[in-house]
Amino acid sequence: MAKIVFESVTKTFPRKQAKGRRAGVLGAGGSFTALDGVDLEIGAGEFVVVVGPSGCGKSTLLDLLGGLTRPSSGRILLDGEPVTGPGLDRGIVFQQYALLPWRTALGNIEFGLEATGVPRRERTARAREFLDLVGLTGFEDRHPHELSGGMRQRVAIARSLAYDPDVLLMDEPFAALDAQTRESLQDELRRIWQRTGKTVVFITHGIEEAVYLGQRVAVMTSRPGRIKEAVPVSFGDRATGAGGEELRSSPEFARYRHEIWTLLHDEVARAQQLEKEEATV
Repeated sequence: MAKIVFESVTKTFPRKQAKGRRAGVLGAGGSFTALDGVDLEIGAGEFVVVVGPSGCGKSTLLDLLGGLTRPSSGRILLDGEPVTGPGLDRGIVFQQYALLPWRTALGNIEFGLEATGVPRRERTARAREFLDLVGLTGFEDRHPHELSGGMRQRVAIARSLAYDPDVLLMDEPFAALDAQTRESLQDELRRIWQRTGKTVVFITHGIEEAVYLGQRVAVMTSRPGRIKEAVPVSFGDRATGAGGEELRSSPEFARYRHEIWTLLHDEVARAQQLEKEEATV
């Protein structure tokens, strides 16, 4: 049985009442459809990356899986049970670190454990364990303003992992980082995933990031978002720990990147055309 199942998931949002030609472009009744009939299955321990043009509903998809909002129709199953709201079985990492500025790195990781009633001694030990997992041993007492952007995101990842969720949801977590830091954290995330065996659903705009991280890359259409194709990505030497530079320069990497870009190209053009139409009415 699949770990996560999207079954004909549609999400419609209300909109201010449109008139005239604008109503025809934006949708009758002052609403628009962000996702339309999404079907996708994700296996336990699988790393799936979702890519698509801007405004296609990638983040909405993750919000639905996180239980932060409900589908307009269809359903999402986690371990065979419908997702009806947030839960400790899912950890979420956003692009913005959302750390508590008055707490240290260790204290931020402990925060989620406090909410679940973990005793003080145990939560401190667990927080230290996950700081070590993300390579921040020695930075326990630093506050967020004393950490680089990459280090703050490591703390955010450690915080989400500390209460041991089955599924890790990541919404463009590295988008705000410089290229060198981003690649370093991609390597770190791959190592953490291989060590923990978590199921990961990762949203990105970056095709190279998608190919490097994902076992499958789900390509979405322009709005309303659907799954156009889920591309399996298999590198013969990924499991043996090949270095990032080696993988990124391989012929297989170039082939996957081209395949995904080809799938995305027309969708990006459609999304841009839709933006132009909405801007001119």
